[in-house]
Amino acid sequence: MNIGVAEIRNNMADTLNRVAYQGERVILERRGKGVAAIVSMEDLALLEALEDREDVKAARRVLAEMKRKGEKPVPWEQLKQQLGL
Repeated sequence: MNIGVAEIRNNMADTLNRVAYQGERVILERRGKGVAAIVSMEDLALLEALEDREDVKAARRVLAEMKRKGEKPVPWEQLKQQLGL
C-alpha cells in the first residue's frame, strides 16, 4: 500500500491497524516517490536479524583475511584513543 505523507495525517490510526494486525507494509510517498515505510514489529525484527547475520558474515570474512595476512585486531581502547573518543 502506498500513501502520501499528507494523507497519512488523516489516516494514521487506520494505517497503523492495517500494519499491526493485517501485516501490511505501507510506503509513505512524497511527490510520488517513496521516502519511508511503516512495517510491523515482526517485519522489523526479521529485517534486524538479517542485518545482524550479514554483519557477522562480514566480520568473519575480515577476521579470516586478517589471519591470512598475519594481522592482529586493534584493541577497542586503543582505537578510541586514536579517534579521540
